[in-house]
Amino acid sequence: MRFLPTAEQADFVRTLDRMLAASGTPETARAWAAGEHGRGRRLWTRLAGAGLFALAVPEAYDGYGPRPVELALAFVELGRHAVPGPVAETVAAAALLDALPDPGPAKEWLPRVAAGRALLGLAAPEGGRALDADAADGVLLVSGDRLLLAREHGPVLASLDPVRRLALPREDTAAVLATGPAVAAAAARAADRATLVTAAQALGVGLALLARTVEHVRRRHQFGVPVGSFQAVKHRLADTLIALEFARPLLHGAAVTGTGADISAAKAACGEAAYRAARTALQLHGALGYTAEYDLSLWLTKARALRSAWGTPARCRARVLAETPV
Repeated sequence: MRFLPTAEQADFVRTLDRMLAASGTPETARAWAAGEHGRGRRLWTRLAGAGLFALAVPEAYDGYGPRPVELALAFVELGRHAVPGPVAETVAAAALLDALPDPGPAKEWLPRVAAGRALLGLAAPEGGRALDADAADGVLLVSGDRLLLAREHGPVLASLDPVRRLALPREDTAAVLATGPAVAAAAARAADRATLVTAAQALGVGLALLARTVEHVRRRHQFGVPVGSFQAVKHRLADTLIALEFARPLLHGAAVTGTGADISAAKAACGEAAYRAARTALQLHGALGYTAEYDLSLWLTKARALRSAWGTPARCRARVLAETPV
């Protein structure tokens, strides 16, 4: 099994990295947290122009995919640059619509998703809350054997990560897109896709936190020497790096195999590694790490939120144990 990206995949990742680095994503994320979606929608259009969302859409609907390996690589970059919006939910919604027996909803929505003209939310199974329902063009939710499309939602709820704006979609005014037993199977497929790319986002968040922390301890001095020269600091950073690098091949492997157990293992490892990176960053930045105005906070809060999104570590480990042959 090959885990190293191809030259073409590496070029795509570098292109995303350069584009996002020049896009001012921290300012975009802060505007998004305030409910101002203009900058975020313009960034969404640029991501679509780079081919990101087309990777989640089959060729029959003007896409390039589905290509989960490329999606996983791309979502690491989205995490590294703290890109706001329901990016994971949109690509998962594309997987759901593509899996339905009736191609009607896919024909209506997937070309728009591929072109960046549609943001789709996907309500999480637990609690029914949807990410960024106030910015999405519609939210997919499963109710029994029905797939619904909600265009209205309740008030935006408080979230650990202010950039991740949660709301309850209005089921009573939602349109029915599909019914029958196939809905549950399609929803399970979508949940796996959401779990995979959320794991990739978490890995990217962890890598960004580590890079920013290393830069900080090189600049900050105590007793006339850089803080990064202290043995305890070196060990803490090394442990964080090892956790992230051990999680990376699990993510790549899950993108290749697509099995539920592999995806859950990758989510647990990436989520925990990112959370470790957040704790390390917070400790080594000192009081500065607690400051909401400091850009580091965008990654700190996201690491904690992504750790639980689309599968807590405990739930992911339980699935690995349940689905792995003894």
